[in-house]
Amino acid sequence: MKADHLNNSNELEEQSANFVQREDSIISFQSRLPLPLNKAMKDFIERYPNWDQYRLVQAALAGFLVQNGVESRSITRLYIGNMFGSPSFIDRD
Repeated sequence: MKADHLNNSNELEEQSANFVQREDSIISFQSRLPLPLNKAMKDFIERYPNWDQYRLVQAALAGFLVQNGVESRSITRLYIGNMFGSPSFIDRD
């Protein structure tokens, strides 16, 4: 099972490295949010205008993955870059 986890981590890292390097690989998705979550997101964005829904969702997803054992430099860079607003972390190879 550990070998599968390592394989999946390596594959995810390769995919995320390609994601960071190629802007055209960004995908769009829709998701239904519970009303309290949607309200909290809107309130947060109003309070912190340097954040938008895309940055917030990207930081939340990357943070969740990092905190739950995904070992990927690219995902960590996305998380840090979004949290601290540094495009150099996001765009870095």
